[in-house]
Amino acid sequence: MTLQLRVYVPPHPLIKHWLAVARDAATPSVLFRSAMTELGRWLTYEAAREWLPTEETTVQTPLATCAATLINPQIPVAVVPILRAGLGLLEGAQTLLPLASIYHLGLMRDEATLEPMCYLNKLPEKFNPETRVLITDPMLATGGSIMATMAELVHRGVDPSLTRIVCVVAAPAALQKLSAAYPGLIIYSACIDEGLNEHGFIVPGLGDAGDRIFGT
Repeated sequence: MTLQLRVYVPPHPLIKHWLAVARDAATPSVLFRSAMTELGRWLTYEAAREWLPTEETTVQTPLATCAATLINPQIPVAVVPILRAGLGLLEGAQTLLPLASIYHLGLMRDEATLEPMCYLNKLPEKFNPETRVLITDPMLATGGSIMATMAELVHRGVDPSLTRIVCVVAAPAALQKLSAAYPGLIIYSACIDEGLNEHGFIVPGLGDAGDRIFGT
């Protein structure tokens, strides 16, 4: 069976609602941050299906013993927010993954070349090969930042098949690059937008998510 990139756009009404709030240019920063938090929460909820490691056990109820399923605490889970904008989705993700380790990766785009430049890397030297990694980045536009992130993670021992990407909007250009390089990777997005403008921004998109989150 040939592996192929999979992109899920969950049809959840809360995801659609908060996407609409985030898209609106009139939305103030304080409400935009709330929208990012909620999108991070609901998209992570969807991404966690059949991804979080579990173990079978039994528990004693007040009346009887019964089979039960628990999250396996022995298998590590990590969240990698791509700075700055990935922080906007982090709070929502953490509410569902409270025991996950958080590793920050700071990338900024050179507006002349549209290539990513790394200014902060707090990833461990080597990941446990069983680690489940969730990457948060609101916008997959040209694909430069997410490709650089994936390359760095794989170099440090992360299995792409155990990796999930949570974003708010994605453009075909980024998805095509990821599909060619990492077949089998799974992405959860609130929407796949039509494309990029001449400046490499997603259309219709959200504008600059980092600036809108932090009011800069």
